[in-house]
Amino acid sequence: MSWESFTSNCFSFPEVSIDLDLSRLGLPDGYIESQATRFEKAFLAMNDLEAGAIANPDENRMVGHYWLRDAGLAPNEEIQREIESTVQRIKAFAADIHAGIIVGQEGSFTDVLVIGIGGSALGPQFIAHALGSPSSDKARIHFLDNTDPDGMDLVLDGLSGRLGTTLSIVISKSGGTAETRNGMLEAQAAYKQSGLDFAKHAVAITGQRSKLDKVAETEGWLERFPMWDWVGGRTSVLATVGLIPAALQGIDIDALLAGARSIDVQTRKSELKANPAALLALGWLYATNEKGEKDMVVLPYKDRLLLFSRYLQQLIMESLGKEYDLEGNVVNQGIAVYGNKGSTDQHAYVQQLREGVSNFFVTFIEVLKDRSSESIEVEEGITSGDYLQGFLLGTREALSENDRPSITITASEVNATSVSRLIALYERAVGYYATLVNINAYHQPGVEAGKKAAGTAIETCRKISAKLKELEGQFLSAPDLANAIEEPENAELVYKLANHMAANAKDGIRKSDNVVWHEATFGIEK
Repeated sequence: MSWESFTSNCFSFPEVSIDLDLSRLGLPDGYIESQATRFEKAFLAMNDLEAGAIANPDENRMVGHYWLRDAGLAPNEEIQREIESTVQRIKAFAADIHAGIIVGQEGSFTDVLVIGIGGSALGPQFIAHALGSPSSDKARIHFLDNTDPDGMDLVLDGLSGRLGTTLSIVISKSGGTAETRNGMLEAQAAYKQSGLDFAKHAVAITGQRSKLDKVAETEGWLERFPMWDWVGGRTSVLATVGLIPAALQGIDIDALLAGARSIDVQTRKSELKANPAALLALGWLYATNEKGEKDMVVLPYKDRLLLFSRYLQQLIMESLGKEYDLEGNVVNQGIAVYGNKGSTDQHAYVQQLREGVSNFFVTFIEVLKDRSSESIEVEEGITSGDYLQGFLLGTREALSENDRPSITITASEVNATSVSRLIALYERAVGYYATLVNINAYHQPGVEAGKKAAGTAIETCRKISAKLKELEGQFLSAPDLANAIEEPENAELVYKLANHMAANAKDGIRKSDNVVWHEATFGIEK
């Protein structure tokens, strides 16, 4: 790698303390300049988005997560006032919790239980892990982010003896998300078992007049906060969804908003080389041949950024993974994202990255500041942080030697401002990339299809249970049971459901023993 190539394709943005190095992507000479005209369309589309254009025609919705950190950009005064007043309500509520003005049934709140899924959990989890500290957190934070009973038991067992001082935040825009509803019901049962009133410990973040909003109002929950329809789940971390848990944990939410706002200013610039999000999107276009032909491996060399790749999986894959473009053509777009952290990954899968199938590009995330205190020397003149950077640079060089492309993003340190800058950088890059490949980044028909299929399975589960109760004493094979419930085409589904029901002795259902697995029968003994 020559100095000339490095300096030509590495871009520094001191206003936001970020550097973006594209020098190891193998960009041809003049490539960036050749793309400037294309990006004019993306800049105009982003301007329209921020001005309130309908960005999600499927639901006739605007996309306004950019207004959250600069309410003055909102398309009308009503939305501006809602944003500003909600931020003030969040601060006041957190202050009252911390001051012991609002308390649980057994005293001041010590813990916060966030109940949500997808964007209602991934963003808050990332923020909590990146910025929290056991020595300074004003509340310990926990998550129910799945409908796995054992996983919920694990979290609730960890709160044993402290539920009376645990504040539960239930997050669902519609109020009907099954996983979140299940988590809420499990939490309610745990509070009740401890002799506690869930409503006296509960906060709702939801759409106005949603099912959850009505329940919270009727039961007299502590507080209800809005979840606006113009904020998508995967871009909600700087809305109430992420700000309330962060504020309760003691994280500076003004710094979070200011960091994202500063990146937004930088990434509105219409000159390609002055816009880090546009350059990042350009890097993705080149690395994936504009068709998602290579995966994105995210390697943050910082423990606090461990969950960043999980957060980006939803932001990028749900936004860009689309079957059709805006004209209805089948394009099967998307970029797969995975990663863990450096230097752990050097002892995990970097071997394959260097010498195996070349179906990826790496994004290294470098953080310059090692820690807030002074570091000891682990060797003469060398600290553990020096080793961490050495491993990053060494891995990057080893990949380059085998023509494995990479991008490097450098941040000065990890704090509320820098973390929200990374979030905002990727949000805008996703928007630019989507425009350039002509897809809608702001809907998710595949997710809805999965929910519909899950609903079908639940209904079949009910039919199986009812039929076996009706035929008590009879044991049926999966095909016979499928015929009995008038779903002959669903024998496989019936087998999977009945097998799970038998494993949990649901309604007394048993599975026959000592037969070839696919000849097993299911029934309820008399």
